[in-house]
Amino acid sequence: MAKSNPLSRLVEGLRREPGDLKPNLELFADLDPDRVAADLKLVEAGRARGAAELPPSDAAYADEVEGRIVERVEAELKAAHATLTDQLQVYQERLAGLDLEGRFGAIRHAAPAAVSEFRAEAATGRDELHGLRRALKDHEAEKEAFKKRHRLERTPRPPTTGAQALKFGLLAVLLLLETVVNGAFLARGSATGLLGGTTEALAFAVLNVMASFLVGRMALPELVHRNWLRKLVGLIGFLAWLAFAVGLNLALAHYREVASALSGDAGRLVMERLAAAPADLADVKSWLFFAIGFFFSVVALIDGFATVDPYPGFGDLERRLSAARETYIRRKQELIDALLDVRDENIETMEDAHRDLAVRRAEYDAIVAARARLARLFEAHQTHLETTANMLLGLYRTANREARTTPAPVRFDTRYELRRIPLDADVVAPARGDLRQAIHDTQGLLEREVAAVHAAFDQAVAGYHQIDDLFEERPHGAPTT
Repeated sequence: MAKSNPLSRLVEGLRREPGDLKPNLELFADLDPDRVAADLKLVEAGRARGAAELPPSDAAYADEVEGRIVERVEAELKAAHATLTDQLQVYQERLAGLDLEGRFGAIRHAAPAAVSEFRAEAATGRDELHGLRRALKDHEAEKEAFKKRHRLERTPRPPTTGAQALKFGLLAVLLLLETVVNGAFLARGSATGLLGGTTEALAFAVLNVMASFLVGRMALPELVHRNWLRKLVGLIGFLAWLAFAVGLNLALAHYREVASALSGDAGRLVMERLAAAPADLADVKSWLFFAIGFFFSVVALIDGFATVDPYPGFGDLERRLSAARETYIRRKQELIDALLDVRDENIETMEDAHRDLAVRRAEYDAIVAARARLARLFEAHQTHLETTANMLLGLYRTANREARTTPAPVRFDTRYELRRIPLDADVVAPARGDLRQAIHDTQGLLEREVAAVHAAFDQAVAGYHQIDDLFEERPHGAPTT
């Protein structure tokens, strides 16, 4: 599941909000006729040239003053056109930056690929679960065969984790109690006092309790085995423990009696007394000492027996089965969670791509609208320049007429027409209809692939659960024939 998602490339370059594309209304500043008239001194020039009867009445072409007016207006037109060209280039770059066709191609490739990869991941998980479920089935078959072979009709009874902790805690308490009790008895006969008695008591307690615990855990269950040879092994182990527990605690009782008198030779004397008269204890406290030690041995034996299933091997088999079952269940949940994460990631990415297309479409429409508006502003500016030129020409011609005595040239009555700069048709064209349809179709594809991911996830989870149906499981504890 850690492999890169095919949709990851769609995350790059997502647009959250369209850019600010409002055209600047001050791009084409109006030409002030009063200022131009003052700069060119049109009234003074008209009067002076009119008094000189210039231009002649039959002049067919513009004179130098009119030429300067037209030149000034056309210079303004060229500057405005340069500004228009720069702005159109900016819009063109913005349109190219949208890369709508590239986004269409990436989505058409990545969205179906993501669904296919999702299904492949689900199939891989299903194969893994199938192997784990087969292993679990083998453990279940082994358990049933064990029960049949040993004629068991009950469920295993291995101690729970809490019960195990309690039983091992009891073992520690036994060690502590026996050490304290034995230490108190042995301290009175020890040359080193309480410290020496406690040290000796700890050594005897570990030997007494731990040996009894291990016999109870390992040998005692053999007594209930169906095999008579193993029953015999269990019986021998039990009798050996009994002899050991009685002998050890009798030796400890004799040791208490002789330790104070012969601290250096106490061990040899205890062995002699055990060989000659093991039950010859002079002090009733020694018998009490023996009884307490033997009681701890019995409790440790029972505690060790309680840490395992009564029938040898049955508890271990159940633990292996439980471990296989927990592994299967845990892994199935992990695979489902992983698929859920991939599903959510894919859906989120597709929804982001869907929103991205909407943002790009809005930005595309805004760019086209801004470009068309810019074209209208330029057309209006050309009209303004033509009007201003005629106003300036009229101002000059009126002053000229008033100062001359001969008729003014006929062309003074002709209106000046600006040589307008035509714009390309695509500058003022509306947004492409086929592009809108392509965006709509691609968004529809994303919606279908989102639904496909949902369906693939539901199908994968159902397939995981169907694996259990392929391996029919018997109820726990069902009797076998």
